[in-house]
Amino acid sequence: MKYFCNPVNINYRYQFNDDQRKKGIEVAREAADPSMIRFKGKYYIFASMTLGVWVSEDLVSWINHKLPKNLPLYDYAPDVRVIGDYVYFCASKRGEICNYYRTKDILEGPYEEILGTFDFWDPHLFADDDGRIYFYWGCSNITPIWGVELNRETMQPIGEKIELISGHPFSIGYERMGVDNCEFPRSEEEIEMYYQQFLKSQGNTQENLPADLISLIKGMFSRKPFIEGAWMNKYKGKYYLQYACPGTEYNSYGDGVYISDSPLGPFKLAENNPYSYKPGGFAPGAGHGSTEWDYYGNLWHTGTIRISVNHQFERRVGIWPAGFDEDGELFCNQRYGDWPQKVDERKMNPWNDPTWYLLSFGKSATASSYDVGHEPSLAINEDIKTWWRADSASKGEWIQVDLGQIYDVNAVQINFADDKISIPTPGKIRGTTQARYIEEADLVTRWILKGSADGKNYFVVEDKSEVDTELSHDFIVREEGIRVRYLKLTVIEVPYEQKPCISGFRVFGKGHGEKPHIPKFKALRTNDLDMQVDIEPNGATGYNILWGHRPNKLYHSYMVYGESQRVGALVKGRQYYVRVDAFNENGITQGTTVLLEEK
Repeated sequence: MKYFCNPVNINYRYQFNDDQRKKGIEVAREAADPSMIRFKGKYYIFASMTLGVWVSEDLVSWINHKLPKNLPLYDYAPDVRVIGDYVYFCASKRGEICNYYRTKDILEGPYEEILGTFDFWDPHLFADDDGRIYFYWGCSNITPIWGVELNRETMQPIGEKIELISGHPFSIGYERMGVDNCEFPRSEEEIEMYYQQFLKSQGNTQENLPADLISLIKGMFSRKPFIEGAWMNKYKGKYYLQYACPGTEYNSYGDGVYISDSPLGPFKLAENNPYSYKPGGFAPGAGHGSTEWDYYGNLWHTGTIRISVNHQFERRVGIWPAGFDEDGELFCNQRYGDWPQKVDERKMNPWNDPTWYLLSFGKSATASSYDVGHEPSLAINEDIKTWWRADSASKGEWIQVDLGQIYDVNAVQINFADDKISIPTPGKIRGTTQARYIEEADLVTRWILKGSADGKNYFVVEDKSEVDTELSHDFIVREEGIRVRYLKLTVIEVPYEQKPCISGFRVFGKGHGEKPHIPKFKALRTNDLDMQVDIEPNGATGYNILWGHRPNKLYHSYMVYGESQRVGALVKGRQYYVRVDAFNENGITQGTTVLLEEK
């Protein structure tokens, strides 16, 4: 059996972002907007700002290969699709005509360039069963997602573009901006007020600005959602057009889906929405991705995980099981979406419970040193936006978690973070969409993990003190289990000789006690788009709030470690059912499903 744990365990390249609106260079690791395909027996993920492609034979172990430099590797949201014998590639470049590229050999090339005819952002190419191809694009809080048919040989549009999906944040809760979809768009009067204040601050007047720039500036103040990241799947004659919203910097970044009988619509909002949505847990966010079958008939969804601390676009990539139910509804299972997930070379049940449970949350942590505000406890609080930071960059700084008793430990995930890196940019700033330099050098992260039952006698669990890899979300599996109480991570080397930072020292396995009691809760719909869930404490480690439009289709989830949570992802006019499950170190206890009570 093989296992992985989100974020995907791969090297994420550093970006040196030169944002003219801010002072200085912002440094952060990034990968986002993944396109995953199958091609010639392997899996490939193309993600933004990686300079390459990730390759795997099993969806578990990924290797990053650099791509030819004639490809637009500094342009966002690379889209990749297999059409016949070719793999087609394109990426975003607003304001400039975007070209297409195709190859029969992803790693070696060559890539044949096909001249485009218009500019686009967040592109997506789809080949229908009859050989006709269609193109979708759009990334804006002003304009929609568009679609058009393309000539298969010339890649030029056939006919006029068609408006397919626009935002509806007053009736679709998960499209609202903000943490937990907390914001409604501003009124036209408010937008005009902010716009005029902006003009005054810039010493500008509306008369000397072009109309498209005026529209763009007003859109910044509107708080309307970004509708972006199209991806199309066809299943049993139906077309499933997926889209991302409301903004990549929020925990609520997710994917919705519309359905049609035609690749160019008209499209209707699917009953099950949002399709991909992961606002809670250690690594939240699950928007702007792709949906692809594996070689054994299992469907998987990839998406963008949010960090957004050192830079707005500080992001990672996740993979989750997905599928179509008996009614043809597209779903994605993210209930325990950043816990270890099992991958088998056969058809699997996408709703299988986790094999192992979280053991490290809230336990005691100590360290060789720490900076004030970055205590060791921040490495075990299940929040990717906080971290332990050592007080020095010296070799041998360590952090240790005390599980409180001896457990059977099966997996450890070590999540390295970054904290205000300030070094000279290693290369030339470039790029037409956002000025930056992407680190080309292959860096290393080295450490040793030891375990102990008594805190005195230690044994080596994993030794990566001499590796040549740079894995910031490394994942160690011991399927047979090891019996430990203490786990001690000693950091040998991290990129740029920075102080080591750990955002998640996460331990998984099985306890020896009882599962939680069935949780009691109250779920109340407070308005058209929001519900409030309050849970009676029962000693559980945490809870999973599940909801859906049928009692047997609780496809949406929000993992919480408290007892009160507002959920802002409802769709106006739709009825919902809710269940709360409780989990601890020993297992998961399913709650009782109830009809969501109206206020």
